[in-house]
Amino acid sequence: MKNIRKGLTRAIKKKAGRSSGRVAVRHQGGGEKRRVREIDWKRNKFNVPGKVENIEYAPARSANVALVLYKDGERRYILATKGMEPGFSVMSGDKAPIKEGSATTLAKIPVGMPIHSIELKPGRGGQLVRGAGTMAVITAKEGSMAQVRLPSGELRKISLSCQATIGQVGNEAHNLQKMTKAGQKRHKGIRPTVRGVAQHPGSHPHGGGEGRSGIGMPSPKTPWGKKTLGKKTRKRTKYSDKNIISRRKTKAQKRDKQK
Repeated sequence: MKNIRKGLTRAIKKKAGRSSGRVAVRHQGGGEKRRVREIDWKRNKFNVPGKVENIEYAPARSANVALVLYKDGERRYILATKGMEPGFSVMSGDKAPIKEGSATTLAKIPVGMPIHSIELKPGRGGQLVRGAGTMAVITAKEGSMAQVRLPSGELRKISLSCQATIGQVGNEAHNLQKMTKAGQKRHKGIRPTVRGVAQHPGSHPHGGGEGRSGIGMPSPKTPWGKKTLGKKTRKRTKYSDKNIISRRKTKAQKRDKQK
């Protein structure tokens, strides 16, 4: 089987949160060696039927992947959908049936059907909705654009000539997994984290004081003295803003809606 998968995987070079030898991201280091699966995001093997050989765990990815053997003998990895099993048939292109695992243009996918791995530009490959258990829904079609509701609640326009895969991404219980021992975090390359209030004032702005003194300031800060509490990081003028109909719901908005 190793020879079969040759060329479908590559090793991840470890940087452990460092840039030019200096720590850029704290609490990273160690972890298991990993070989990532090269996913066929473009699904450009058009109108060639394939069969799922195996559903596999993929390092550095929340979703599982499916190894597909096509009729011409080529093998490729794709994201495994919720109900996908070995022996499942898949296809991409104009002749692909409207069923789970098929990849085709948004123009051919019915309104209300769950989709994932959605292109933003035709031929670029799937960029949106790729995490475990996620799915988007086409809510309407108007002219050359489709209105798609993303998992975040954002409603945006996407060209009907863009391709997407039908179905919900599998491994939907991924977010329910719990760490049962410290070693599991170390296997993932996560090093121990110490609270700021437990450090001395030379290491963290929250440190110092006698006993449990709290942070001693109106709002928390980073170890370098910058204020936290959710600064917006999205660019004020982004090329895709014109296609966003309504932004994603915040946690507060979701909580108010539930009440």
